[in-house]
Formats: sequence, C-alpha cells, structure tokens
Amino acid sequence: MKDIITLGIESSCDETSVAVVRNGREVLSNIINSQISIHERFGGVVPEIASRNHVEAISDVTEKALKEAKIAYSDIDHIACTYGPGLVGALLVGVAYAKGLSYAIQKPLVATNHIEGHIAANYITHEELEPPFLCLVISGGHTHLVYIKDYTKFEILGKTRDDAIGEAFDKVARVIGLGYPGGPKVDKLAKEGKACIELPKTHIDGLDFSFSGIKTAIINLHHKNPDINKADLCASFEKYVTDMLIENALKSAEQIGVKTIALAGGVSANSYIRQNFIDLENKGYKIYYPEPILCTDNAAMIASAGYYRFINGEQADLTLNAVPNLKIE
Repeated sequence: MKDIITLGIESSCDETSVAVVRNGREVLSNIINSQISIHERFGGVVPEIASRNHVEAISDVTEKALKEAKIAYSDIDHIACTYGPGLVGALLVGVAYAKGLSYAIQKPLVATNHIEGHIAANYITHEELEPPFLCLVISGGHTHLVYIKDYTKFEILGKTRDDAIGEAFDKVARVIGLGYPGGPKVDKLAKEGKACIELPKTHIDGLDFSFSGIKTAIINLHHKNPDINKADLCASFEKYVTDMLIENALKSAEQIGVKTIALAGGVSANSYIRQNFIDLENKGYKIYYPEPILCTDNAAMIASAGYYRFINGEQADLTLNAVPNLKIE
C-alpha cells in the first residue's frame, strides 16, 4: 500500500505548528513555534496577540517542516488543519493558510478536531495502540472522558461542568505567585511538599468533573493565610484533582468494559497524575500516554488525527471555517 504523507497545521491557541507525518504514526517533522515568552508577562494568552503572531510565523514554520522532513509540496497527499475548538482568531489563521495552500498545490484538505488530535498523539508514541479504549483528555481548555470506539468514532462519557483542569492549575499558580504557565510550575513545587492540607471535595453524580470549588478553596486559604506552605498547597491540590480523575476514569472503564486507558493533553505531562495512572497497571489496566512534546499543542497530532479522517474518505472544501466551540461528538 502506498505511503500517505500528511501535512498537519495547528494554530488553536498560542503555538504555531506544522508537521509532516507518514501513515498517521511516523513523524518526519514537527515544528512548534511557541508564544509562551510573549504571553508570560500578561499572565495568560491574549487572543489578539496570539493571532498576530500566528500570521507572522506560519509560512516560516511550514517551510521548516518541509525542509526537516526532506519533502516537497508535491510529495504531500493531503493537508490536515485544526478548525476547532480554540481561539477563533488563532484558528482562522491556520484554516485560511491551509485552504490557500490546498488550493495552490491542489491537495485535499481535511478538517481536524483539536481534541481528536490530542487523542491521536498516543498513536504516534505507541504504534501498537488501537481502539477501543478510554481516553482522558486533560488540558488548558478541556477535561473529557472519551470512549474511543474507532479511529473516527467517539462518545463523551464525562466532562467538566466549569473550569478545565488546566485552567485550575493556572489559576492556582497565579494566586500563589508562581506565574504563567502554571501547570509545570505547580508540578515542580508540589514535589517539595506534602499533601497534608485538607481540601473540600466536590461531589457530582455521574462521570462529570468540577474544578471551580477546589480553585476557590485554594484562593480562600491563601488569602486568609498568605504564609501558608505553598509546596504543601500544590501537593494537596494535585492529590485532590488526581483522585477525582482516577475515580471517574475507573468508573468509565468499568462502564464500557475496557482495561486500556490513555491520557492526552497538556496536563497529562504532569508527573504526579501520570505516575498515579501508571500505578493502575497493578490493578490490571494498561496505561498509555504521549511523550511530553506531544502532550502540548502540536501539528503532528493533528496530522495523525487527520490521516484517519482522510482514509475514512472525509475531505473539506474551501468553505471551511473556524468553529471555536467545536464538539468531539
């Protein structure tokens, strides 16, 4: 069977990324232009600034991806681009560029869901992984328990009712003075602390999550006692949210009858969360997670997800638009 070369384009937030992937799993290049240093002084991503930087970077990033992969535009079989969910201005840059490139080089265009991309990152790291399995997507904008029935068939079993888990990490980091991005900073400081601070547990029926209560509790604790041990606070926060993730993941796995659980999204790089899921292998579960570079937003994961849409016969036309609130179902 002929190899299929996918050019992936990702611009949903503050990373401009272009990748070249062969047959959905072999990464030939994955160039990521991060804007963290630009947005750090604002304490978070500023959408308008993110969009402008995507415009400036995307052509150069594309050329670098092709050069590193040692291919020409003519070698590409199709283009996969993120069209949602994400920041509308940022998404529009990637979508417009992908449509223009598709028209110019006469290659098919595949509209790709950003959340599906995070899930597909596991296919790149683990070539043996195949559906069905359960995936916990945890990132700055998403907290989803997804039943992966097939490469392009999904069912959401549970999701956050308020903040995404990555938002909670960032807000906790901001309150206690760690800065942005908060996730890695909380993870690092938590290693120096103990999970000894009692935090209120939010009870929700079913498989959904809620992180607003724990975020508020930490804010209140810090306001009442600014000298509270910040390492202990981070360690306690991590334990609380990890226990919640594991509890609902196990309920979901039992409900659908699978023993394979994959992690995906930026927060899946958290060392405490990852280790606690790995420990579930002692209970007969098989745990998968992407390598760290594939946990954050990147175009290789978009190329992988787009590949499976492409071989399923799906293509988009030049009327494709950004869908900032795109769902996975």
